Amino acid sequence: MDEGRAQRRAVSPRLWLAGGWLLLALLAAIFAPLVAPQDPLAQDLMLERLPPFWMAGAEPGYWLGTDSLGRDLLSRLIFGGRIAFIVAFAAAIAACLVGSMLGLIAGYFGGWADRIISRIVDVWMAFPPVLFAILLVAVLGTGLSSVILAIAIIDWTRFCRVIRAETMGQSRMDYVENARIAGYGRIGIMLREVLPNVVPSIVVLLSLEMGIAVIVEAILSFVNLSISTDDPTWGGIIAEGRLSIHQAWWVLVFPLITLILTVLSFSQFGEALKMRFDPVLR
Repeated sequence: MDEGRAQRRAVSPRLWLAGGWLLLALLAAIFAPLVAPQDPLAQDLMLERLPPFWMAGAEPGYWLGTDSLGRDLLSRLIFGGRIAFIVAFAAAIAACLVGSMLGLIAGYFGGWADRIISRIVDVWMAFPPVLFAILLVAVLGTGLSSVILAIAIIDWTRFCRVIRAETMGQSRMDYVENARIAGYGRIGIMLREVLPNVVPSIVVLLSLEMGIAVIVEAILSFVNLSISTDDPTWGGIIAEGRLSIHQAWWVLVFPLITLILTVLSFSQFGEALKMRFDPVLR
């Protein structure tokens, strides 16, 4: 018991740091019109490639500098966070619902249901995920809904495999046998008894998947296969910064830092929640 409490205390800083960054980024994205210092789409060639505020030649109000078209980088990052979080939450939740339910069915019922679902997962995972996403978006067409759908179609298998294995292990526990003796039906046992005990794994996978969804959306926008409007995206800003790395390094560096911090925070947040709430680790 003391060891479990020590583990939970040890992960608290990680939980707060990761959660703090995600909360800050999410609030900035939600209230982007209020917190962004400039219009993210406003162009002014007289202000092109202004450096960040601490460097010589900076202009007041342009805290992280501007890009080659004179657009404010901080404002574009804030508005780009809107796209990133919408894709992260929508795609991850969709993949979670489909994959977790199929994993529960395969792991608990076994037999022909497990064989069919497992074969589908094996075939699905044979395709390289990033190339598969690019192919799906190319077929479905660019747009936010297409990106979300493509990520959900690809990544449900990650939930399915892990939750299947977890469910198979939980199904052998004594509490499941006691529930059968008490007269509960198979579906009732799966939903009432098994599902709550695999929720910690689902939470971790959901957080990891949100980070993966952010990366995939950035890759798609980097190759101009994400949203078709002029709205800024982190991948699109990185693509622009790559072209002017020698003249304006900040246009590439700051979106990369934002992307890395967000993905790592999703990962660490999920792991910290598992350590804190998993009944096995209590």
